[in-house]
Amino acid sequence: MSKPAKYRQNLPQLSQQLFITDGGLETTLVFREGIDLPGFAAFTLLQQAKGWQVLRKYFETYIDLAIANQVGMILETVTWRANPDWATQLGYSQEALEQGNHQAIAILQQLRQKYETEQSPMVISGCIGPRGDGYSPEQKMSIEQARVYHQTQMHSLVEAGADCITAMTINYTEEAIGMVQAAQAEGIPIVISFTVETDGKLPTGQSLKDAILQVDAETQQGPIYYMLNCAHPNHFADVLTFGEAWTKRIQGIRANASRKSHAELDESETLDDGNPKELGQEYRQLLAKLPHLNILGGCCGTDHRHVKAICQACLPVFWASASGQLGIGLLEEQVIQTYAI
Repeated sequence: MSKPAKYRQNLPQLSQQLFITDGGLETTLVFREGIDLPGFAAFTLLQQAKGWQVLRKYFETYIDLAIANQVGMILETVTWRANPDWATQLGYSQEALEQGNHQAIAILQQLRQKYETEQSPMVISGCIGPRGDGYSPEQKMSIEQARVYHQTQMHSLVEAGADCITAMTINYTEEAIGMVQAAQAEGIPIVISFTVETDGKLPTGQSLKDAILQVDAETQQGPIYYMLNCAHPNHFADVLTFGEAWTKRIQGIRANASRKSHAELDESETLDDGNPKELGQEYRQLLAKLPHLNILGGCCGTDHRHVKAICQACLPVFWASASGQLGIGLLEEQVIQTYAI
């Protein structure tokens, strides 16, 4: 029996309210907490009570930021790797995998019940990742193959009570379209978050613009919005042109701390956590290019310091713009001046 979802029919992040997310979960746990994550799979921590404690502590750090800044919070499940192929590599049965997806929702429901406030609504998003390597689309599926493959995990997250689905680090359109079709079949809103290379294009070489337009065309604008993750702002800022309709579909950014390419990050044995304050200013600059941007968080190499810096840089401009105190021209000018200092 499916559990009720609090916000599935009325997602608060579709309003003009600002929301934050967490940072780079896996890189924080591996490099900062010294926790072994086989296959970079954080859902494996749900097998033991100590793992639940680690995850609660991790999320509470970001929840504290949301409450302190009176902004919303997207609580993303730790299930980026909790799909059939990765589970098989990790020795999980189908039953154990389904249980893991349910537990990932349950821990966030507990946190929401404890901490949610009227000023800081907390949306539970079921996170799904690519079937293969998030950095490389070498083994591509057809749209139908992707729909069938991802619907298994999606069904578990829907049953457990997810408010929405977020597909993270997606690197080719056929998989994205299949994911959207699976979500449509399950009756749950879905977000597609693409990743790009240092030239702002998907790893397939397709432009971000064309990818978004293709997915929208083939799914009747199925995603509720798009995001970008696992790339640094200087990898994609130049391809975002203010005023073009497709950029209005981008509502969230979860950038890497590092300016390194995917290939360089893959080979790195140390954590590049960049400069939190500088990253905050780069997010602030993105506000001038993405008029609907209201979901801000981090990806690889980022932690609570980066998300705090993003809040400090972006909240004043965001609130001024939302209240009508700044026209977009003045907003762009202010952002550019700030960024140049």
